[in-house]
Amino acid sequence: MTTLNGKVALVTGGARGIGAAIALRLAQDGADVAITYENSADRAAVVAKQVEALGRRALAIRADSADPAAVRDAVDRTATALGRLDILVNNAAVFLVGPVTELGDDEVERTLAVNVRAPFLAAQAAARHLTEGGRIISIGSNVGERAVFPGLSLYSMSKTALIGLTRGLARELGPRGITANLVNPGPTDTDTNPADGPNAAAIAGFTALGRFAAPADIAATVAHLAAPEAGYVTGAVVNVDGGFTG
Repeated sequence: MTTLNGKVALVTGGARGIGAAIALRLAQDGADVAITYENSADRAAVVAKQVEALGRRALAIRADSADPAAVRDAVDRTATALGRLDILVNNAAVFLVGPVTELGDDEVERTLAVNVRAPFLAAQAAARHLTEGGRIISIGSNVGERAVFPGLSLYSMSKTALIGLTRGLARELGPRGITANLVNPGPTDTDTNPADGPNAAAIAGFTALGRFAAPADIAATVAHLAAPEAGYVTGAVVNVDGGFTG
């Protein structure tokens, strides 16, 4: 597929899991891809080589999403090194859970910094580079709409905030032909939430399909929203969750 030929994408947290799958799918569809990572340098290098093996340009940027300067710099470096920026995928996140009465200030601050402030700052920086046809796609979570287990209050709050961000961006950037959408994955088979993990059966049981998604399932929806065919979709919240919130 070449629907994204000539486009440049930045995927935050693109060294592993859903982020890596998104980066590779966008490359398969024709985009040059930059990714950010914090600690997974080896994995980031592998993803970059896989992108290059598809005939696309790749850029791996070390950036802590809790650092505002690093977030802005990653956006600007992508546009400078790859010549432009067309697609921003806000994927980087932290998953800090626990009883609401026991979560400390550091956990609250890091969750809000990475899961809420960073997507805003990345979108703000990207808006200075994006032109007509630009895309901002954020990755939320099914628990932003349905927290079925205790201990999710902080994380759920941070992901719900992306709904407001997405709808605000859609309204503000729409006149420039730039869309903003939110994808909420359901249970997805990754290193941090494996489909054969100790709680996997219970988690899968909350879905209508009774199983986990593969990262590629989430990436396919992101690729659709990034494509020209989705140019009239904006401000949308797309649940790719196997019926978890249905």
